[in-house]
Amino acid sequence: MSDTHSHTSNNIAYVADQSLPELPAPINTRGPIAWVRQNLFSTWRDSILTIVFGYLIVVAVMKLAPWLLFNATWDANSLRECREINTGACFAVVNRRLNQLLFGFYPSHLYWRPILTFFLMFVAFAPMLHDNLPRKLLWFTAAFPLLAYWLIWGGPVWSIVLVVAALVWGYFVFRFVSSLANQTAAIFAGIAAVLLWFLIAHDDAVQLFVSVFGSVGLEPVESAKLGGFLLTFVVGVTGIVGSLPLGILLALGRQSDMPVVKMICVGFIEFIRGVPLITLLFVASVLLNYFLPPGTTFDIILRVLIMVTLFASAYMAEVIRGGLAALPRGQYEAADALGMNYSLSTRFIILPQALKISIPGIVNTFIGLFKDTTLVSIIGLLDPIGIMQPIRSDQNWNGIIWELPIFAGLVFFVFCFTMSRYSMYFERKLDTGHRN
Repeated sequence: MSDTHSHTSNNIAYVADQSLPELPAPINTRGPIAWVRQNLFSTWRDSILTIVFGYLIVVAVMKLAPWLLFNATWDANSLRECREINTGACFAVVNRRLNQLLFGFYPSHLYWRPILTFFLMFVAFAPMLHDNLPRKLLWFTAAFPLLAYWLIWGGPVWSIVLVVAALVWGYFVFRFVSSLANQTAAIFAGIAAVLLWFLIAHDDAVQLFVSVFGSVGLEPVESAKLGGFLLTFVVGVTGIVGSLPLGILLALGRQSDMPVVKMICVGFIEFIRGVPLITLLFVASVLLNYFLPPGTTFDIILRVLIMVTLFASAYMAEVIRGGLAALPRGQYEAADALGMNYSLSTRFIILPQALKISIPGIVNTFIGLFKDTTLVSIIGLLDPIGIMQPIRSDQNWNGIIWELPIFAGLVFFVFCFTMSRYSMYFERKLDTGHRN
């Protein structure tokens, strides 16, 4: 009997003793044909919609492509020459006025300064966008706003040195108040100290240093000469970089247990969200000087930067507040159980999760802000939209209608689409959940 059992066990295998080779996916589930079948013709409704919209796209391309590409003129000295060469779009205006579209009326011999600033911006953002870079680069990230301001506007180097001194002064005020009161109150006290420095003592201190040590620095450039996409990037990047930390502070202040801080944050958010951006820009350009001390000079672009940053920070605060509200109560209780105070729990547990949840809303606010920079043309600043009128006023290009907006729209699309795609990449990278 044992021989029969042994013979049977040797011939019948219930468990595989080796891994089976992987089989390729079925041919009808991979490749472009499978993708088209699954995404465009999976049901009869999808098939009808695909055919209808495909037909509309083909018709639009056939109508626009000859004018936009095949019959377009890229090199001419005037609109009349374009019409003599071909009947399509006259993109020669973009070719001839490219520097003006990019830099406005910035001095041509100083183009190297905004170009250098543009490339240094990516170096400054790199350690925040990629976690595999050395953390020491964050020191350059922190110093970049001052370096960018100095490169674009120029002027004596003492203005930058005194800005650093003002930030150090604000830090010491923050440390002093944090030893006496809540962390949120200390942050607002530090910000208030820095703002008072700039409103009261900064200009006089710069003049004193110039008189004592001399005017050492770069050739100054007036704000009126900034224009084109240079102005767009100055306003957009400043608003994006400034609105995120300020929005975080406002969101935390709105949830604070301190009645005064909460009341100020709620009032600020609701007021800003209830007023159109163009109204704030008019306030910045026309009315703000009436509320300043007599003789105070407040640069128009600086006023616009402040208003745009404040406007975006109010919307950013609501986006981040939504992320804070989405966290389960157990996260707060777990932080309390670990013995963490408010500062530690917010920094290491609450805020990272809230920001992760809020990534789509944050990037959406960034994209909206970047596009809203075109509103500055209404108050006389020559951004890409505003600078089109002086170009059209030239008799050589009088009659240009579509070519300049198409170029500007294409540039805006490239940068907004890039931000959107990076947002999707960042979401996938931080996704720790399991999806079916």
